Amino acid sequence: MVLVRRFTLALIISFSFLFSLLHLNSSGTNREPSGTKRPLRNWWKDYATEYPVTSMISLPTGSPKQIPPIQFNFGGEDEKTKTLREQRRDAVKNAFLHSWKGYKERAWGYDEVGPVKGNVRNTFGGWGATLVDSLDTLWIMGLKAEFEDAVTAVERIDFSYCEEPLLNVFETTIRYLGGLLAAYDLSEGAYPALLQKAVEVADLLYLAFDTPNRMPVLRWDWQGARDGTPQEASHANILAELGSLSVEFTRLSQLTEDPKYYDAVQRITNVLQENQNSTRLPGMWPLGIDALTPRFTADRRFTFGAMSDSLYEYLPKEYLMLGGQSSQYKEMYEVAMEVARKRLFFRPRTAAGEDILISGAAYAVGKSIVHLKPEGQHLTCFAGETGKKLTEGCIWAYRSMPSGVMPEIFTAVACDENEDPGCKWSPRLWFRSEDDERMTIGELEKKAQKQGLIPGFLKIDNAQYHLRPEAIESIFLLYRITGDPSLQDKGWNMFTAIEKHTRTRIAHGSLSDVTVSKPEVLNEMESFWTAETLKYFYLLFSEPDLVSLDKYVFNTEAHPLKRPL
Repeated sequence: MVLVRRFTLALIISFSFLFSLLHLNSSGTNREPSGTKRPLRNWWKDYATEYPVTSMISLPTGSPKQIPPIQFNFGGEDEKTKTLREQRRDAVKNAFLHSWKGYKERAWGYDEVGPVKGNVRNTFGGWGATLVDSLDTLWIMGLKAEFEDAVTAVERIDFSYCEEPLLNVFETTIRYLGGLLAAYDLSEGAYPALLQKAVEVADLLYLAFDTPNRMPVLRWDWQGARDGTPQEASHANILAELGSLSVEFTRLSQLTEDPKYYDAVQRITNVLQENQNSTRLPGMWPLGIDALTPRFTADRRFTFGAMSDSLYEYLPKEYLMLGGQSSQYKEMYEVAMEVARKRLFFRPRTAAGEDILISGAAYAVGKSIVHLKPEGQHLTCFAGETGKKLTEGCIWAYRSMPSGVMPEIFTAVACDENEDPGCKWSPRLWFRSEDDERMTIGELEKKAQKQGLIPGFLKIDNAQYHLRPEAIESIFLLYRITGDPSLQDKGWNMFTAIEKHTRTRIAHGSLSDVTVSKPEVLNEMESFWTAETLKYFYLLFSEPDLVSLDKYVFNTEAHPLKRPL
């Protein structure tokens, strides 16, 4: 059996396809964003560091390499196809406007709005996460007046103060820094305040790197750092949080011509590369790492899912962001993917015999013994022919649920294609206990029905759906790369199911249980719903030259940053 998380599938698809082509809480009231009582200035810029860099790592110089086109060469479309596509695109836009209206009317300046109760939530610093995270979506959807209102509000954010005692460096980077940079890039620099605010965020984050070994404090006591308390990296860190800062910091160095941001993240990459082949599963990094020592051998868990996904995603993306001038990221990615193909990817046994793949998890129990856990996650939806099969695995998981929406985590039945090349469906192989061996096929099917099991799924480990984007991200990337029009139909089916079940009178909310036909809507709407999920749906039904993959790199929060060309 294999446990599958939503996020793993999307991550792998984006990698594999890129490199297959590159190989070569209060009542709802409006307010200004956090900190408007304080004078607005970049307080962190001139703060003296305890461990200054003596030799700065500079961006690669010279002209970017000629990288082959990533996007499919789309031709024209007939009027009927265009009309249908635009109708679908506009339906996505209307869903965005519904959520945006709920946020703007009830939680303007706060991080999130509660889509059921209409309350406000501050979960990411109190600077207005949904506001900043949605800037580029507003621009992409042609909502210029709304965009300019948002920019005016962003100008008043004070990043010298945070409402959280421990700042999450990773989330602040991907949502705030990434959101500001993407809005600046897409608007061709027409709003200089966006770059100014990006610098303010980055200068705040930069002080988290002020440690003896220059590895950042990822859950950062910013007040202690401000007051001069000594700091050092932690022994316990999440892999994705340490390894998913490169794209944003690199882009900022390119725009400002200040190498310090690139220097900060390049030091992390060098440490990762030095330790890539000394983990318990050589070639990949474990979920938990010691950034202080540094040490990469304590944790035995390896996956493309939660806690690691975006690190692997950023290897090919940073290669693109550097214009192909550094082979380091390409080489690290290729080594990791080879191990993943052997140890993580599996074909699930499905009732219809679909030729699909799921990305599971591996557990190293000895020097040479690695067990596959057939776990699927929504976060693993993303990566090549491998990427195509992984995308189809996401689509299968959506299609199989009574609600039409994929669960957060499920356990599937892995098929050993060496023993059974056709991976034929068998209810007896679906159930593996001794009692099941003595039951007839009819009895097995009745047992499955009584337990609410869905063919091909051994267990639904987490039946919720948190408005995640990874599956539609995979479909969007696959469509832009292959030009396969059937992917638009599959994406539309996903959208209609999500829209049907998540819409509230205020906005859209997460779902409690996708295994039932009418799931309860939860009172949460993270900013990635408007920043990522709806953006990818919109781009799937837009003209393909809108935010071309040959011109932009999407960060892990779906913020498109300009590639050097």
